Amino acid sequence: MAADFGQEWGRAQTGVTDQQVGMRLNGAPGGPGAPYGPFAPGGGQDFASTPAQKKTAAGTIETELEPNTKKATDFADEATNAAQKGFESWETAAALKTVSDTWDQQVKVLMGRLSSEKGALRGASGLFTQNDTGVGSQFLSQSKLDHM
Repeated sequence: MAADFGQEWGRAQTGVTDQQVGMRLNGAPGGPGAPYGPFAPGGGQDFASTPAQKKTAAGTIETELEPNTKKATDFADEATNAAQKGFESWETAAALKTVSDTWDQQVKVLMGRLSSEKGALRGASGLFTQNDTGVGSQFLSQSKLDHM
């Protein structure tokens, strides 16, 4: 049995050296760790969203998420303030004040994040266009074909 293993091992080692190794630069195999998006095998060459979709998303942030978050914050502040008054002489009032302050800080961070995302969405399309135009201009100005 040990001899069988030795023979099999020898054949396996020989087989490995007989295999040819190659490289493909125009693709990658699928499976775990494979790239996603436009660089994935069979993936599209388009962006994940269009300028119109970015504009719509920014509009949704401005007309729905920001105002509704503000309304929810105001409602929560009113309810918490009323509860604090109801528990005025209790330790619960101090705890509610702490919760309210923490809530207000978190809402401030959230509103800042929404505003940043809205601005980024609105600016992204312009940046891609400017970048593409700039790169195109560089290629045109550096073309050796122009001097022929």
